[in-house]
Amino acid sequence: MGSSEPTRILVAVSESTIKGYPHASISSTGAFDWTIEKIVRSNTSGFKLLFLHVQVPDEDGFDDMDSIYASPKDFRNVRHRDKVRGIHLLEYFVNKCHEIGIACESWIKKGDPKEVICREVQRIHPDLLVVGSRGLGPFQRVFVGTVSEFCVKHAECPVITIKRRADETPEDPVDD
Repeated sequence: MGSSEPTRILVAVSESTIKGYPHASISSTGAFDWTIEKIVRSNTSGFKLLFLHVQVPDEDGFDDMDSIYASPKDFRNVRHRDKVRGIHLLEYFVNKCHEIGIACESWIKKGDPKEVICREVQRIHPDLLVVGSRGLGPFQRVFVGTVSEFCVKHAECPVITIKRRADETPEDPVDD
């Protein structure tokens, strides 16, 4: 194993359901912090972090029901706004990496997060996938489903799930 290539870690990140864009979710921040503290440590040149944010389109395509869409430009503006929000979220993680001197890349995809993450693993072949986990109970998982469980079963690389600390869990554990 004498390769001088850095270990490539894909970290799936999402926005906070409590604070919204551009704030990272509790689980995403926890997964990033754990990766830095427990894997990268001081060996920043030995790793490259790859940040993937998957934006989930609403079923009907409209997340702001109070808006009026009267022209093609209005729809372009909505798409642009969503992309900008995702970019601000990724900017947080890229800035943190640059502060500590670790190489990174980031990008945005749209779709069902669990499927998109597994597709991206197939496409880019990371050495490791790190995802945050809300630590939902069996009842909540039935209704919400979990991205982390799906990735553990289906991603074509080793997967580490990082659970939220108990003191970080919001009143409603589905929130993140």
